[in-house]
Amino acid sequence: MPVDMAALAADLASESAVTRALVAGLDEVSWRTPTPAAGWDIADQIGHLAYFDEVAVQSAVRPDEFRAALTAAPDHVDPDMIAARYRDRTGAQLLAWFDTARAELLETFATLDPQQRLPWFGPAMSAASSLTARLMETWAHTQDIADALGVTREPTPRLRHVAHIGVGARAFSYAARDQTMPAAPVRVELTAPDGTAWTWGPAGVEDRVSGTALDFCLLVTQRRHRDDLALAVDGPAAQQWMAIAQAFAGPPGPGRRPTTEKDSR
Repeated sequence: MPVDMAALAADLASESAVTRALVAGLDEVSWRTPTPAAGWDIADQIGHLAYFDEVAVQSAVRPDEFRAALTAAPDHVDPDMIAARYRDRTGAQLLAWFDTARAELLETFATLDPQQRLPWFGPAMSAASSLTARLMETWAHTQDIADALGVTREPTPRLRHVAHIGVGARAFSYAARDQTMPAAPVRVELTAPDGTAWTWGPAGVEDRVSGTALDFCLLVTQRRHRDDLALAVDGPAAQQWMAIAQAFAGPPGPGRRPTTEKDSR
């Protein structure tokens, strides 16, 4: 069944509204609140989303320009360099940029062929996967903002998009580290926010990951250390994957440290 791009864009719009609601009322001092991402404050998180929204539109409508820019500046994707570039902007300016870039992204992608191939910093992606990646990134960076503000977000059915791209990025998690992915399939069984089951992979295999959709999404976006989550991970291929899982493009992320060190006795 083909992906409904308008419905996917609507889900991203809903996720964007959650992000915006967290930051719209912040004063300038609060925009500079540090987040769990080392060296990044809330302003950096919003600037990151706006920047990559613009680049995603470029990849969709001006792919040759995107490729040329990437060839000319391979560090184009370096998140820390991008964040530093926009630190002279106020919170209000960054929010206006985010609003404009996100609106253009939604308008552009809502009418694309979901199977259209688009260049990206890693492997080329379908338009549907590219838009799903924007939702995943929005959810992940908003988690950093929520953590910085001490806010707990309610899980929504939109987590399925994040989990789906996390499962799909298994091979990339290995490629980003110049490792070979084991041939063994992994079954992923997650409990959705409404209590229903979401599954990927063949049933009856040795390697399995199970738990809540929220915990899985927090792990594959590297927003929590595995020790802080209640995921069951069985089998060597599953264990290896969960140790390096990343749903995002680019070089391997540093992940997060556990909030409590395990007893070493």
